[in-house]
Amino acid sequence: MAYDKGRLNAKQVEATDKPGHHADGKGLYLQVSKWGTKSWVFKFTLGGRTRGMGLGPIDELSLKKAREEVERLRVMVREGRDPIEERAEQRRKLKAKYEDDGGKVMLFKDAIAKAHARKEGEFSSEKHRKDWRSSLDAYAVPTLGNMDVAHITHQDVLRVLNQPVDEAGGTLWETKTDTATRLRGRIESVLSWATVSGFRTGDNPARWAGNLKELLPKPSKVSKVTKQPALSQADFPKWFAELRKLRGMATRCLEFAVLCASRSGEVRGATWDEIDLDARIWKIPGARMKMERDHRIPLSDEAVALLKATPRVSGSPYVFPAVRGGALSDMSLSATMRRMQEAATKNGGKGWIDPDSGRPAVPHGLRSTFRVYCAERGVDRDMAELCLAHSVGSSVERAYQRSDMVERRRALMSEWAAFCHGKETAENVVLLRGAM
Repeated sequence: MAYDKGRLNAKQVEATDKPGHHADGKGLYLQVSKWGTKSWVFKFTLGGRTRGMGLGPIDELSLKKAREEVERLRVMVREGRDPIEERAEQRRKLKAKYEDDGGKVMLFKDAIAKAHARKEGEFSSEKHRKDWRSSLDAYAVPTLGNMDVAHITHQDVLRVLNQPVDEAGGTLWETKTDTATRLRGRIESVLSWATVSGFRTGDNPARWAGNLKELLPKPSKVSKVTKQPALSQADFPKWFAELRKLRGMATRCLEFAVLCASRSGEVRGATWDEIDLDARIWKIPGARMKMERDHRIPLSDEAVALLKATPRVSGSPYVFPAVRGGALSDMSLSATMRRMQEAATKNGGKGWIDPDSGRPAVPHGLRSTFRVYCAERGVDRDMAELCLAHSVGSSVERAYQRSDMVERRRALMSEWAAFCHGKETAENVVLLRGAM
């Protein structure tokens, strides 16, 4: 088999790291991804249509073998046969043969349901249970759903993790790294279930160590910590005053979230049986918390007044129910802030923006405003972190320190409420420092 000079050689295949397609000749290309992974592609034209056919990674197919495969495929094309369609037909026949012979065949989309059912007892909350399934349905099923789990390879998993998710061509692994990392683990769980259930054999192609770790950059190298846009201390009381002028359940929900420095999901899922108005405490069960442990929030006078003014909806356990029943959606709070921003900029104003990024503030960024408030007033770090329901100290420290300082935090939340309402004065600023 004669190839002209200037074609690729084994050393070039090993050394080439420039992303793109590098021609070897006769339709064979070395494909290098932006992450440095390399595979072979055969490009051919049939019936006026040019197509690309993946042949496999270079560690499974040498340059010599790739050239031999291309020669075979070129013969098929000259005969008017489509190698991509014939490969798909072979797979369909193989699947049919397994079924006719009584062999076990399991499609990935069906394996998800089976694996999901077996994991029911492991989910920390209803949200966790839904997220586990929805991420697979959204990102993995379009690519792997109709594949027999027995035939899924690490290249198939890479196609899922490297799928483009924005107009700029950014991949899932690059732009939504946390989501992609969890997705990889869930694909691994589904394929592990398939293996122990007898539907596939061999290594798990979604395994990280000694497998995808060699083909993808570490999540810590590509994950970008993006700060949620927050309001400045100077703008916050003005923004809060505008918020209180608005009507609607989502508006009151957002107001309560601010007064409690809580996450959107915690407030939207709040039920009346979690709240003790006499003790002025809101106790959120661990099943609804990010850190998976109970969290008590001392309620300020302003928070109690808001709750007393909120009507209870018959048949709904939620403090802030949606119009059609159930909990409010996350978008409802975001929509409230977007409307406030639109109203503030209608006459040429800058609106409610983050002073650092210049981006409009969002619900989660309001917790950052609270944290800055604490820092600028010398509030004890551990107390501020407890207010935000963050982990404080090492696991050993947490094992010995079991106080949540709820009464000390009560004074802080009262001061915060006064600040939100524009009532803070130099005389009522309290420095809440001290050992736990």
